[in-house]
Amino acid sequence: RRQRQMCIRDRLNSVLGWIINIGRSIPFIILIVALIPFTRLITGTSIGPTAAIVPLVVGAAPFVARMVETSLKEVDTKVVEAAQTMGATGWQIVWKVLLPESIPSLIRGTSISTITLIGYSAMAGTVGGGGLGDIAIRYGYQRYQQDVMLVTIVLLVIIVQLIQFGFGLLAAAIDKRNS
Repeated sequence: RRQRQMCIRDRLNSVLGWIINIGRSIPFIILIVALIPFTRLITGTSIGPTAAIVPLVVGAAPFVARMVETSLKEVDTKVVEAAQTMGATGWQIVWKVLLPESIPSLIRGTSISTITLIGYSAMAGTVGGGGLGDIAIRYGYQRYQQDVMLVTIVLLVIIVQLIQFGFGLLAAAIDKRNS
């Protein structure tokens, strides 16, 4: 029975891995356009900030899933084996070993995911998704206001730097390997 469960888990992991890779392969701007019918079905509209949420979630989910998988795989297998030897259940290993041990990596992954979402949301501005991307397109590009484009770029760079710095400090403070 256990062998069969492992086989099913391996197949499920393989299928989900393929789905995640396919999702990560599609450029976000193309994903926005491809999801217009689905977005309209969910939100009742295909433009605007509310409509931008659907492709943002669909686009970010595979990226975040891969980040979490990578963080969990970074946990030393000896720690997991020790927990198994002491009789920990699968859920105990997840909650008491894998998650606590992977928190610094998950925080770093959250930083990367957040920065990627900022880029995605800026792209969503090209289809009326609002935010800095919308301002950059509407004023900086369409109205030839280079100063607006420059300020938008500078703001995005500052936001990304602050996020990277903040999450980096948090991860370093939590990472027990730095002690």
